[in-house]
Amino acid sequence: MIHGLLIGLVAGSLGGLVGVGGGVIIVPLMTETLRFRQQTAHGTSLVAVVLTAAAGSAVYYLHGSADIYASAVLAGLALFTVRMGAKYCCILPELKLKRYFGFFLLFIAALLILKPFLPPVMEGPSPAWIRWSVLVLLGALTGFVSGMLGVGGGSFMIPLMVFFAGIPQHTAQGISLLAMIPASTLGALIHWRMGNIRLGILPGLIVGTLVGVFVGGSFAHLIPDRELSLLYSVLLVYTAFRYLRTKPGSHAPLSPPLQ
Repeated sequence: MIHGLLIGLVAGSLGGLVGVGGGVIIVPLMTETLRFRQQTAHGTSLVAVVLTAAAGSAVYYLHGSADIYASAVLAGLALFTVRMGAKYCCILPELKLKRYFGFFLLFIAALLILKPFLPPVMEGPSPAWIRWSVLVLLGALTGFVSGMLGVGGGSFMIPLMVFFAGIPQHTAQGISLLAMIPASTLGALIHWRMGNIRLGILPGLIVGTLVGVFVGGSFAHLIPDRELSLLYSVLLVYTAFRYLRTKPGSHAPLSPPLQ
């Protein structure tokens, strides 16, 4: 209970601050501190991602940073691909899944670090066809990544929406959080059916993420983007290299039965 609460508080706060579901923090904490199998961490993480996204999107909506139609497009496409991602996660060897997760963290860190130096492709509002094309492609990609890696996908959805669709930063964060809910819910259900969710940790994780995302989302409009992105990127790079240095036979032991 206490371990789930602490993990939820940390991941929820960071997720609310930067507008992501928190999975990029929850998964490493579960595998490193609780020694969960990679697949189990991914499945359990998705449950917290759903709650983080739901609470975070409510906070962003109250601040006027939401676009229901854009979120619906992203979510609709993600629902078609999340099942493939979840099933692919379950058939991958654990070492390979760790490596994929490490490369994903490096990609996210690179996006955050380079963001201040990369002007948006679209200055101001983009043409409607470009905006919706970007959202359709992102939705399909997000569903697969969410199901496979146990993350909401906001960590890469947000910068790509800003760069290629000309969507303002805070609006993109609100869109991503709302769009995560349906696909992450379906992904969590698929992982549960495959035995990849640890029920015992969920009560603390749920409480921690809800409290953390409320605090993080409330402060998101008060903290400068550059400082926050830099600190978050350093954490991601450190975690990524720990994953990429994993040697065969050194992964976490099998998780105990569900409880």
